[in-house]
Order: sequence, then structure tokens, then C-alpha cells
Amino acid sequence: MDLRDLQTALNTRGWTPPLAVDGGWGPKTVTAINALLAEVGAKGFTAWSPTRKELAAKQAVLTLFGIQAGKIDGLAGPQTQYALEVWDARRRGDTSVETWRDSAPAVQSTPGGAWPRQSGVPSFYGAVGTRQVTIPLPYPMVLAWDTSQTITRMSLHEKVAPSAARALDNVLAHYGMEKIHDLGLHLFGGSLNVRKMRGGSSYSMHAWGIAIDFDPERNQLKWGRDRARLARPDAEAFWRIWEAEGWVSLGRAANYDWMHVQAARL
Repeated sequence: MDLRDLQTALNTRGWTPPLAVDGGWGPKTVTAINALLAEVGAKGFTAWSPTRKELAAKQAVLTLFGIQAGKIDGLAGPQTQYALEVWDARRRGDTSVETWRDSAPAVQSTPGGAWPRQSGVPSFYGAVGTRQVTIPLPYPMVLAWDTSQTITRMSLHEKVAPSAARALDNVLAHYGMEKIHDLGLHLFGGSLNVRKMRGGSSYSMHAWGIAIDFDPERNQLKWGRDRARLARPDAEAFWRIWEAEGWVSLGRAANYDWMHVQAARL
């Protein structure tokens, strides 16, 4: 989605007088973008750079067109990148970006433990977004797509919070901060987020606050063992720490989404 696409989208929504679709950052386009960001309640946008405002306007347009783009903040996190892929695919008549996980081959069920299978998550955890608590982090993290934002607490479902806290304590004890930074385990990619799965029609495990993402840039959704950073041998102990708590790595089980660990079995 470039600036011409954004101008077209604003015109489609009924902006009057219609903007010239020229890809230029002229005063009329600036006015329209500012009005859109005010309409959707973007916080602090008046101080943002033109580049950040443009991305925030794209997030707003995507959201208004029914594509989940995440928080309208002008920052290019994984959900925004996915939403832009969906928008582009829809324009080309390609629905596979939104449905590939629904038709993906079944993977071997993960062993029994403290947590339910994904099919039993609603009855075990309740409604999405509910019964959340925050845990203090044993080491500082930063937001993966805006490293100026330090993360010191994480929102998780009350049933999994003690387990996650133990696992993170053990990660710090095993690796220390230098190796944590090398592995990207300080790059927070999200916990609670009430949304659908990227590439699927069901709710994500993040919608219940029972999943955590680490270093999404180097462990992208469709990357397998040949590319993902957390698929390397030096991350083996990290996964074993989580597995000792009954959590499941989608990367180790299905060879995609190596950023992700969840308190639900497959």
C-alpha cells in the first residue's frame, strides 16, 4: 500500500473534495490524514513524523475496511505487516494469505500436560481477553518493533501467569543477559492480543493471553528451521524450559511461527 493507494482509500470513504491520487504529501492529503487519525482516536499523532502518520493512516484504513491491523500507532509490528499482506492479497483476489492455516496439514498431537488442547481452550480459560493478570519480568525486554519502549511487565491469563514467570526466571538463570540478547529473547513480540490467527479464521491463542512471541523479525510466521533464529541449537534449552512447564512451541511441533510459545496443546 503506497501513498496513492491511501489517497484512493480516503476518497473511497468519501473524503470531500476528493484528493488527487498523485502520491504527493500535499496539504490536502495532510489534512485528510490528520482528520482520519483524529477520527479513529490515534494518541499523540500530531507530533509524529510524516512517515509515521502515513503508516498510522494505513493502519486506520485497514481497520475500517475490516482487516485487523493492530494498534493505530504508526509502528510496523507483525500485525500491521500481516494486515498489509492481506490487503494486497485481497486486491489480487488471493485469499490464501488469510486461510492457509485452516487448511494446513494436521500436525502430530503434543503430549498431555497441564494445559488443554486448542479445541478445549474456550472452556478451560473462559472468554477471550478475560481473567488477565500482569507479571513482572525477571529481565527487561523491549518492544520488538520499537526498541525505545522498555517492557517490564506482561499481561497473561491468571491460570498460566505463574508458569510463565517460572519459565522466564529459568531462562535468565540458564542464559544470562548477554546470551538472551544474542538469541533475541529480550525482543517482546506480544502476549495478550484479542485477534484472529494470522492466516486463519479462529481466535489466536494470544486472544486468551496464553501465548508469548519473541523476536518476530528473525522468526517470521512462515519461516522454517532453515531460517528462524530460535530454531538453532543454542535455543534448545529455551524450548526445553517452556516444555518443562507444558507449553508448546509451534516451531518445534509444526515448523512455522518459531517466535511463538503457548499454554495449549495441539
